[in-house]
Amino acid sequence: MSDQLQFEEQEFSTNFNGKILRRIFSLIIPHWQWAAGFGVSIALVSMLEAYFNYLNKRIIDEGIIPRDGQMIVGFVMQYVSLMMVLAVAVLVFISLAGVLGQRVEYDLRKRLFEHLQKLSLSYFSKTPVGWIMSRVTSDSERIADLVTWGMLDVTWAIMNICTSLFFMLTISWQLTIVVFLILPVLVGVAAWFQKRILTEFRDVRKQNSKITGAYNENITGVRVVKALRREEENLREFGVLTQGMYRASFKAAWLSALFLPAVQMLSAIALGAIVWVGGAQNSAGGITIGGIQAFVSYVFFMLWPVADLARVYAAMQQAIASAERTFSLVDAVPEIWDREGAVDPGTIKGDIQFEGVNFWYDNDKPVLKDFNLTVKQGETIALVGPTGAGKSTIVNLVCRFFEPKEGALKINGRDYREFTLQSIQSRIGVVLQTPHLFSGSIRENIRYGKLDASNDAVEEAAKMAGAHDFITRLGKGYDEEVGEGGNLLSVGQKQLISLARAILAEPEVFVMDEATSSVDTLTEALIQRGMETLMKGRTSFIIAHRLSTIRRADRILVIEEGGIAEMGTHAELMRARGHYYRLYTNQFRHELEEAYDPFKHSEAVEADRVEEAAR
Repeated sequence: MSDQLQFEEQEFSTNFNGKILRRIFSLIIPHWQWAAGFGVSIALVSMLEAYFNYLNKRIIDEGIIPRDGQMIVGFVMQYVSLMMVLAVAVLVFISLAGVLGQRVEYDLRKRLFEHLQKLSLSYFSKTPVGWIMSRVTSDSERIADLVTWGMLDVTWAIMNICTSLFFMLTISWQLTIVVFLILPVLVGVAAWFQKRILTEFRDVRKQNSKITGAYNENITGVRVVKALRREEENLREFGVLTQGMYRASFKAAWLSALFLPAVQMLSAIALGAIVWVGGAQNSAGGITIGGIQAFVSYVFFMLWPVADLARVYAAMQQAIASAERTFSLVDAVPEIWDREGAVDPGTIKGDIQFEGVNFWYDNDKPVLKDFNLTVKQGETIALVGPTGAGKSTIVNLVCRFFEPKEGALKINGRDYREFTLQSIQSRIGVVLQTPHLFSGSIRENIRYGKLDASNDAVEEAAKMAGAHDFITRLGKGYDEEVGEGGNLLSVGQKQLISLARAILAEPEVFVMDEATSSVDTLTEALIQRGMETLMKGRTSFIIAHRLSTIRRADRILVIEEGGIAEMGTHAELMRARGHYYRLYTNQFRHELEEAYDPFKHSEAVEADRVEEAAR
């Protein structure tokens, strides 16, 4: 859990300037027809509701007080007709709001997913999965809610205020001035709450990201948690996170709750002033009873949406806090991208050259220093050395998951940055130490290497990888489900399927990164046979801690501290009795210690066996 918690989110200013809100509502532009229909229907609803109050005034002044029954019947018929129109308009704008919200959420999630495909490997190396998932799921949903239901409430409130002011002015401009005197106070109160609520909801979203990350880490690492009996410690750490989320949420909810009474208090003051001034005007004959009643209704009609904005405002601040983090993902720039004029060379067969390559992940920690190497077309290069020496970095540079910070990596004499990423990576087959399978069948996972491959081609690739026998012994054969991440299969079975996938893709360059380190001896033999088939005629890079895996490589490179300490064939390096000799004999001696009882075999016998293996 601690690794996830080391990730620090970008901090955002508490001074909201509207930029984020404009970016949120720009998501509506592709769906302007739906938004326009929504706006027209909600404007119609607001005008009709405002007119009903004016109609009530006329009913009182022209029908009830004069006791004119015919006039009352006419007003009632008008009332019923307009109510039917109102019902249809409400149905239309709610339906349009729902459709608009779903379209915006779909577009945003699709945009996020497409952007994630473009980001470099370095981004995923330093960004927790839980943080990303929180952006794509809960945060995008909050943004869509703001665009639809938040926009509905805000638009309705604005229309209510405008239509109320219009009818209020037609009834009494003096009373309207009283209302105008209250509005600046409302704006000031809202501005104060805005800053405080936004600050707290930003903290809420930050805490939520950490909790999501902790969930993801504990679920994916549940086997380690159980094996090390970490349940209690993880619960304690998770409790600290949830306490932080609780405190931030409580503060935000408390401020949101205070906003509503503040608005209601100001509304009560406004109504008291209106009744006082209106009563005096009625005594002087300046306003009718129906006019006072309508005016009070308009004040409620105008201030009620403002009061309701306490709820909308809280939701809007949550959406803005979510949007800031979502857009920070959208704005993330890939470190590796296609340069202007990049081309598809048609093939990446040819010599691969490292020329004065320097590389680092952190500025103060160089990994490769002035690294030079030429790999001939079709040559198999094995990389050995201590952990952290730079072996995986070398193959990551070949795959262009990263690029040299200084120097150049050339393919067939050309800097590979002149080529498109797709043209390079689609022609490289990679088998990793920890193979990843996708939910689905074995056949689908092998075909992932070549989507248009036939079933016969899939099975042939599995046979070449040594996976066919175990697959056919399964209940559904190639249609057997592998589970999430391949968790229904053993590590060795997943590795064989991963190798079959690479064989099916027919890569021009092959990379194997510790693919046999976690499998048994029998599976290792199957993988080695599949590798030999795959490596024929292909430039290949192999990283392996089990040195028996690389004895047949054309060249073995001993990597230490970002450079080449030794280079040669297995026989040459064993005769040199240098770094490789010590690595090989120490590993072989360790295997002997596991295979033979040390009390039955003397040190001299063991030394003879090591020396014989070296020869």
